[in-house]
Amino acid sequence: MMRYLKSYLDTIKSRGNVSLADSIEKTANDVGSKYIAPFSYCSHDIGLLFGNVQSGKTGQMFGIMCKAADLGFSAFVLLTTDNIVLQQQTLERVQADLTGFCVCGENDSGLFIENRLMKPAVIVLKKNARILRLWANVFASTGFMKGNPLFIVDDEADAASLNDLVNRGRKSSVNKYLDSIKNDASSSMYLQVTGTPQAVLLQTAASGWHPAFTYYFAPGVGYLGGDFFFPKDKKADCISWLEDIKEPEKQVVIHHLAVSGQIFAAGGKTSNCLIHPSVRQSAHRRFEGSIKKVLDEYKSDLSAFKADLQNEYQTLNPQKQVKASFAEVYAKAEQLLINNEVKILIMNGRNNVSSDEYSTGSNIVIGGNTLGRGVTFPSLHTIYYTRTSKKPQADTMWQHSRMFGYDRDPGMMRVFIDEPLYKLFSDINATNNAMTAQIENGTDKIQMFYPKGLNPTRLTVLDNKKVFMLSGGTNYYPFNPENSTIDDIDKLLAPFSENTTSYQVHLNLMKEIFSHITSDEDFNIQSFLSVIDMLLSQNPGAQGQLIVRRGRDVAKGTGALLSPNDWDLGKAFNNEIVLTMYKVTGRKGWNNREIWVPNIKLPDNAVYYDVVEADNSEEQ
Repeated sequence: MMRYLKSYLDTIKSRGNVSLADSIEKTANDVGSKYIAPFSYCSHDIGLLFGNVQSGKTGQMFGIMCKAADLGFSAFVLLTTDNIVLQQQTLERVQADLTGFCVCGENDSGLFIENRLMKPAVIVLKKNARILRLWANVFASTGFMKGNPLFIVDDEADAASLNDLVNRGRKSSVNKYLDSIKNDASSSMYLQVTGTPQAVLLQTAASGWHPAFTYYFAPGVGYLGGDFFFPKDKKADCISWLEDIKEPEKQVVIHHLAVSGQIFAAGGKTSNCLIHPSVRQSAHRRFEGSIKKVLDEYKSDLSAFKADLQNEYQTLNPQKQVKASFAEVYAKAEQLLINNEVKILIMNGRNNVSSDEYSTGSNIVIGGNTLGRGVTFPSLHTIYYTRTSKKPQADTMWQHSRMFGYDRDPGMMRVFIDEPLYKLFSDINATNNAMTAQIENGTDKIQMFYPKGLNPTRLTVLDNKKVFMLSGGTNYYPFNPENSTIDDIDKLLAPFSENTTSYQVHLNLMKEIFSHITSDEDFNIQSFLSVIDMLLSQNPGAQGQLIVRRGRDVAKGTGALLSPNDWDLGKAFNNEIVLTMYKVTGRKGWNNREIWVPNIKLPDNAVYYDVVEADNSEEQ
């Protein structure tokens, strides 16, 4: 009997990628033992494989598919984005890597039927309504599929699979046919795969698209990702503020030529530069003209070119190759310049650019939306990013991070970006790290937060009746609170005097206090607990501020629970959770009984997102 995972790992090792093979083996065996082996042949399971952008998720997907084949699955669907080139590239990679499988393209229904699952079958499909409808019919009409589970791997699962008509009470075409494929099977395992899981994690259980499990695979050695480019509380060394540069296009060109000269002098074959200014094609043409002008000016004044190149050469500190002499670097860069060997490629909806065009040589690629998902630029060391949006989305912006990857030399990277955009990317990285920490800690419900003005994803795929948004810096309290046992709260709060302004306390104490309080849907305690859990996943010792006041003769429903002094006190703690506990006398609308009423304020300048299965609460 063929061992599919072993065969695939041997293929990876034969290419010299032993560490990658080890990583794939760990992921495949973890997912296999925890989630695939216990699979019930009457269930429809859904899970999420989460990895960093451009960190090798395709290899991880293939490893899981091989493990599933070893565990008895024989019918696989591999979904790509609706891109002909990408679907073909994926198909070719499956054919090269998954030996022993019957590999089918979207026009190979005859081959699939003829094989009759004698060998495990992999069908590579675009997420295109026409294609999905065709294969839904093939599966429904094929007798042998009645008794076999279907294993679906959805690459870039957040891109097109989700229902973007959820708030209109309808289903989008792709979502409808994916639902049909997975639900019409006798049983199925649906594995969502993405480096930007925001939209997936904010789906409701009722939608059928919220993952029952989430698995994160860490990037391997040599990967440059979010923490390299957007570290916490500082600017990365490779970042150049555009605000400080008089001629940014000229600086981009000279850095790219210096890097190209170094790479080619060291025996390399590829050097890429990426310019992402806007979604507008007119902007792409303007930048093309600006880059050509800079190259022409340098070509007509080689002495100026040599001087600028020497200055840029001094900034290079290659770590993956020996630094060439300036004479060697200049010779290669001059050759590129004089012979017009620097290719300028516009990559957008009007101009199709194949990967072959930037797989070798010195290239400057200019574009917009096409510079996102599924596009990998080898040896990319120069990035110019100025794209802005009135309503930026975290997942879309993060997919623009084409600078992430393994074949980048940290000592030659340069990202040209303005400071506000850099801050947004840093905020996204912080949230990604928080999500990862929660997943690694085994948190069942993943919490995420973003600065105000930055949406986690496109709002069309979020059920606006079920996605709960908590605004940092806002005071929330319940209209109809209940104390399960007031004595227990009394004991918890006994050490804290109402005469002390506030106390620094562990967030676990706040969780314990909330365990004795219930409320109507206007104050969703579970959502606040999710935020606390998220902060604890980042820092198990996380602290907050506790304010305790007793004997408060406050009327119910006044809309002003806090006193002006306590309001101002809580406001002073910008970056901490503030929990204020008022013990009201009960004389003014509280049924003449004492009761503890909580008021909570989350850290400022952020919006915290949570999914609830009831209508959103209204802010009090």
